[in-house]
Amino acid sequence: MSKFTNVDVVKEANIYFGGKVTSRTVEFANGEKKTLGIMLEGEYTFGTAAAEIMEILAGEIAIKLPGDEAFTDMQAPCVFEVPANSSFDIVVKTVTDYCCSYIN
Repeated sequence: MSKFTNVDVVKEANIYFGGKVTSRTVEFANGEKKTLGIMLEGEYTFGTAAAEIMEILAGEIAIKLPGDEAFTDMQAPCVFEVPANSSFDIVVKTVTDYCCSYIN
């Protein structure tokens, strides 16, 4: 889906890693939440509480998911899933646009 309708957007940004990663929270009527964001070039480790589906809409990354021994190169458009209560490493090679969906 390329467009969300009938949603609320939280004005305050989520800002991580000194402003190199930012996102906005989108809230749906059914209680579902997603974040839309931008990651600047760099290396980051993210922790998860809920399971996540990450859609890379634009950009080029390398990702190391829990249990992986090496990074996997990915280029938009692509999708990967991250388990709940875990962490993953990401190398952002070019400015990257993403959408994160939280799975309850």
